[in-house]
Parts: sequence; C-alpha cells; structure tokens
Amino acid sequence: MVMALIRERRMAQPALTIASLLRDPTLRETCGQWLREGRYELVDLGGQPSPGAALEDRWDGFDAVLLEQGLLSRDTMQQLWGKGLVLPTVILGPVTGLVEYHAAEVHLAKDQLEQLSYSLDAAISRFLRRGQSMGPDDANEIGWAEKWRFSNRLKERLGYLGVFYKRDPSRFFRNLPPAERNILLQSLERTYRDLLISYFRDPVAANQALESFVNTVFFSDIPITKTVEIHMNLIDEFWNLLKLKGRKNDFLRDYRLALMDVLANLCEMYRRSLPPEPLLEAIEPAAQLGALKQEIC
Repeated sequence: MVMALIRERRMAQPALTIASLLRDPTLRETCGQWLREGRYELVDLGGQPSPGAALEDRWDGFDAVLLEQGLLSRDTMQQLWGKGLVLPTVILGPVTGLVEYHAAEVHLAKDQLEQLSYSLDAAISRFLRRGQSMGPDDANEIGWAEKWRFSNRLKERLGYLGVFYKRDPSRFFRNLPPAERNILLQSLERTYRDLLISYFRDPVAANQALESFVNTVFFSDIPITKTVEIHMNLIDEFWNLLKLKGRKNDFLRDYRLALMDVLANLCEMYRRSLPPEPLLEAIEPAAQLGALKQEIC
C-alpha cells in the first residue's frame, strides 16, 4: 500500500526536462535507462552539429544539463556563462577536480551512472543553495542568477520544497527493490574506492569523489551504518591485498580521515536540508505537515 502511494505521488510530479549533451550513443542509452518512469524528460542535443548553440537557443525550456566531459569547448562554456546561460549541471567523465562549467556543477564517473538521478537532485539543490547564499560582492554570479531566476521557476512548477529541501521517498534506499539496492551499493563502492585512491594523492579529485558519494547517500537516505560498512569493507580489501604482496599496510589506518570527512559532509547536507525559519513560518501549516509526511513515508 505504501509503495503504491509512493509510485502514484511520483508519477504525479512534473517531469524535469534535461538537456542531454552526450555524444556517445552507449552513454545516451545507459543514461536513458537510469532516468526513467516519467520523472525525467531527456532532450537530445548531443547529436546536433553545434550542441552549445542548440542549448543557447532552447535553454529556458530546460531544468538541468547532462554534459559529457569534453563535448563543449572551454570557449563555448565561457560564452554561455558570460550570457548568464547556466543551469544545474551533471558532468559525466573522469573525476579530475576541475571545474568545467560553473561552481555548482556535480561530477559523476561514467562507471557510476546508477547514481545519476541522485546526482541530478544534488545539482539542482547546489544550484539553488548557491544562488541563495550569494552576497553583494558576487557580481558575476548575481548576473546570471537574477537573469533567469531559476528558483522562482521551480517554485512555480514543483513547489518550493519540491527539489531543494524535500527528497523523493520513492528512490530511498529502503524503498528500492533488492536488486536495485545491490546495484546502488556496488556503484557507491566504486565511488568510495575512487575517493580512497585519490584521498592523499590528489585532494581536489578526492573532494569531487567525496561530494558524489555524499550526494547519493543523502538523496537515497542510506543509513550511516551502511556508509561505515562500505568504508570498512574496502579497507579490509586493501589490507588483505597489501598483506598478500608483502607490503606494509599500517598506513591504511590514516584513511579513517576519509570516513570522518564523509560523515562531516553528510551531517552538513542534513543541516542544510532544513528550510530557514522565516521560510518555514511563511509556509502554511498544512503544507508543512504534508511535506513532513512525504519525507518520512
């Protein structure tokens, strides 16, 4: 009964319109498989002769961008930025730590596409949060935020709590079929492996991997105990591998710092998910109650 209500509520939500700038046919097909069930509408721009120009012509009809790394040139992205044409963006490709389009973008490795829907939620949330936290000195960013007023558009289409503060219970870890839960956990293990491998060697890339992991854990409402379990299993795997090769493995204890970083960032995500008090006061009590009921279903 509960799952039926969740599915009904999910289908009633307006679809998010995603500009798909993907050139690889296999990547397009895989992304389409993970963005399904009516919640997303993918519009293919990657096959256009000039994807950047196609995005510029139609950008006000999109809610987010799905961008294959390297598809748009640096000059094209700077031109879009200069015109205020920025959207919540998920960039698919190697996690290098570099900023491709704008500071609120989210990066996801191509072998972790099982997390794509959660990354899109995170991209929209980060985009809105960054717009709300801008000060008077953020002249360049104020320009595009004021130009489009993305948050107002989402408020009209989805309700203010629709994306920024409220997660989708139908995609919570505990509400997924067992097979999908296993697939998601395997994908998260790959993300966490990337985090550990680059944690001391390449902190900037490690930070992007950490953000990707935390985003998925938060939006899928995975228990903290499961996060700790992923960490311990990988450390045990590394420990046994080094032992077999006759190498020292004492340094693996230092990777407790990675787990502490993950938990700290996750706590911050939960803290930021609470609306400011003035906003809560402005929301009708019935709407507050309805939002809370949906959140805990």
